[in-house]
Amino acid sequence: MTGIDGQSPVPPPTEAELEAGRLLFARPCQFVHGAQTLAQLPPVAGPEIAFAGRSNVGKSSLLNALTGHKGLARASSEPGRTRQLNFFDLGGTVTLVDMPGYGYARASKDIKADWQGMMFDYLRGRPSLQRVFLLLDSRIELKQSDRDVMDLLDRAAVTFQIVLTKSDGLKPPARARKIEEVERLVRSHPAAFPCVRATSSETGDGIPALRADIARLLGLGGGDGETDDAQRRN
Repeated sequence: MTGIDGQSPVPPPTEAELEAGRLLFARPCQFVHGAQTLAQLPPVAGPEIAFAGRSNVGKSSLLNALTGHKGLARASSEPGRTRQLNFFDLGGTVTLVDMPGYGYARASKDIKADWQGMMFDYLRGRPSLQRVFLLLDSRIELKQSDRDVMDLLDRAAVTFQIVLTKSDGLKPPARARKIEEVERLVRSHPAAFPCVRATSSETGDGIPALRADIARLLGLGGGDGETDDAQRRN
């Protein structure tokens, strides 16, 4: 059952958590590193959270909306071209990792295989990675590539949380149905965190709640991320 705010039935963020999220993302954020191979990964320097999604899902727009920096993450003019992990430092508190877009039909099979191999190795072997936010376009049907990545995250045993993008493109009844559909899917994946966020980078809808989720994960605003994850699974 979806709450009246159109979000997941997980209790909404408290005022303290919303404020913690606002303060977290009010900190300066800057690009610090790009890696195309595992050998190029930067040394671990604190917690990391990653953002993944199909090409054109609106990942760059979401990162820009979260941080309040319009030009922080730039979408490639040709979908599928960006094939490196981009690391952004958020005020020395957490590193945001922008993962390459997947599922672009014109990308060669070799590129897809290399990207998926690197992605899996990063997910499985990065001890500082706290959570992956998996972005899905709320306006379109789930693609097989999305399901494949969810299975990959299960195999890597990395907690992931689904974020629906471009939710301003749906009327409230369709939006609620979409969230319910994704919530059912989440229950079938052991690595999925049981909270779905619907967001719009255009209107700002859902952005404060997503910031609060990240602050809670980091133990800011009166919540402990590891404890919270365990409690919500039980």
